[in-house]
Amino acid sequence: MNTETKTIAVSIPSTVSIAFVFLTGIALLLASGYAQATALHDAAHDQRHAMAFPCH
Repeated sequence: MNTETKTIAVSIPSTVSIAFVFLTGIALLLASGYAQATALHDAAHDQRHAMAFPCH
């Protein structure tokens, strides 16, 4: 009788990487949402409306 053992590697994201991605996303959303300079406003204008974030 031939028995084989196979190991399957499962990659589980660490809590640190999940927190980093979450905080980066929040920072990008807030930076584009609260941009005050005209150039920053124009650059983020379409993104703000796509995210239903009021800008004016």
